[in-house]
Amino acid sequence: MLIDSHCHIDAPEFDLDRDVVLQAAKQAGVDFIVIPAVSRQNFQQVIELSHQYQYCKCALGIHPMTVDSAQPSDLVLLKQLIAAQLALSNPQLVGVGEIGLDFFVTTDNRETQEYFFSEQLKIAKEFNLPVILHVRKAVDDILKHLRRCKVTGGIAHAFNGSTQQAHALIDLGFKLGFGGAMTYSRALHLRNLAKNLPLDSIVLETDSPDIAPEWVGNKNRNSPIELVKIAQVLADLRGLEIAQIIETTGKNVCQVLPKISDLCTPLKVLH
Repeated sequence: MLIDSHCHIDAPEFDLDRDVVLQAAKQAGVDFIVIPAVSRQNFQQVIELSHQYQYCKCALGIHPMTVDSAQPSDLVLLKQLIAAQLALSNPQLVGVGEIGLDFFVTTDNRETQEYFFSEQLKIAKEFNLPVILHVRKAVDDILKHLRRCKVTGGIAHAFNGSTQQAHALIDLGFKLGFGGAMTYSRALHLRNLAKNLPLDSIVLETDSPDIAPEWVGNKNRNSPIELVKIAQVLADLRGLEIAQIIETTGKNVCQVLPKISDLCTPLKVLH
């Protein structure tokens, strides 16, 4: 099962050809796509896309880079929408995300970032949902919060920490997301992690339209269709057949996002 565990297909970069992109990814072998929200402004869109395309699943959350425009009332809305989605007979919501901390761009709003992250962890715990983490220059701070509020695990998207930090996240029930950044030959640290971390701790992602792989170029739009070649890169790094990579990473996503696991059979497009 080939699963793109992190794809912003709702982004405006796909407004002109979203259906074509999704159909192409499906035909290339991508079985499921997880679409994380980033703010209340796109909560509804990711929900609608996940119901329009049944192989797209959604997560709802407030991204650390959008917290400056967020309000405490957004957390109330988040809880309401999560409860409403989980009450449906065919819930497409699989987690809380994209949430976390980003101290690469700025630390000026550290208090605000930590407030929204902490509150969203509480929401995830209340609903027994995994979280999809955004972590940049903040792994130790993320770990501090996760130890205070023990959620049911999740995915550390675009992981780029140390081996020690990787194992700390794994011990807390998290899988680690690897995607386009891993494909660059100069990304020695990332490639070493991808090669040597336990395979059952790794999930694949594209983060489309961002973090394009080397063959696309970092100034061009990334797409979920690239997940097939990203899987091949991981297979080459580990000296394995791509079929094993697809099978294992797919099982890993289903394990850590259990609301997908009952649905892990390819579905038809409904739109």
